Amino acid sequence: MHECVGLEISVKIPMYQVDAFTQKVFAGNPAAVCPLETWLPESTMQAIAAENNLAETAFFASAANDFQIRWFTPEAEVALCGHATLASAVVARHLNLFQDRICFHSKSGPLFVDRKDDLYTLNFPLRTIGPEIQVSPAIAECLGTPPVRLFRSEPNYLAVFSSEEEVRRLNPDFRKMKEIAGHGIIATARGTEFDFVSRFFAPAIGVDEDPVTGSAHCTLIPYWSAVLNKTRMVAYQASRRGGVLNCELKDERALIGGYGALYSEGFIFISEAGTR
Repeated sequence: MHECVGLEISVKIPMYQVDAFTQKVFAGNPAAVCPLETWLPESTMQAIAAENNLAETAFFASAANDFQIRWFTPEAEVALCGHATLASAVVARHLNLFQDRICFHSKSGPLFVDRKDDLYTLNFPLRTIGPEIQVSPAIAECLGTPPVRLFRSEPNYLAVFSSEEEVRRLNPDFRKMKEIAGHGIIATARGTEFDFVSRFFAPAIGVDEDPVTGSAHCTLIPYWSAVLNKTRMVAYQASRRGGVLNCELKDERALIGGYGALYSEGFIFISEAGTR
């Protein structure tokens, strides 16, 4: 659809904002979602994500009988994002595009989202955890508190702490972290009320702290399943906004369940030249 804005012809694109992993707005992790009829240039999608300035902006478009999805932070495209996939499923259901299951094809392969009432469960690939590595002084310095164990799980570090309180008290130096950490650092510990808690820091891709990170649980679920000797767990991401995630390790996949609250519905306008 086209609109006249001044003397310039613009393209009108629907955009929604959903708070993921929460049942109420102003909590969980906000994501913008743009359902598309045809794909926009990558530079345009990146510019929209930068303008939104949210942790993620998701774009999805129909492909055969399913959908394709891409995710952008304000600074970069990423290969996997949980909360913006959940948000996209909420929008797709709002638009009556599916009933009980939707499949999004992505750079990380096919991603399924199952819906039961208002609960959405992501079916995601696991991320392999490498051997334990030594905690370098640089990692300890950027986190402020050294973890008791450290692993690589591409593209992130997994930093395990001795207590939930340590994770909650972390006050990272994001400038130093951006220089050394690559994609991001997942900080985690055994929980008191929940099976485990976490926080996720990714200043290298423009997100100092992500409120609730579905993709990080592709690493956290297999780790804590082995430590706790259980396949079903309830996790809490202890950011300022916070979010609860129902977790399960099943058939070598990470099942990540949560709710989503639709916050806004509207349109954005970009010049037609910007869509070429």
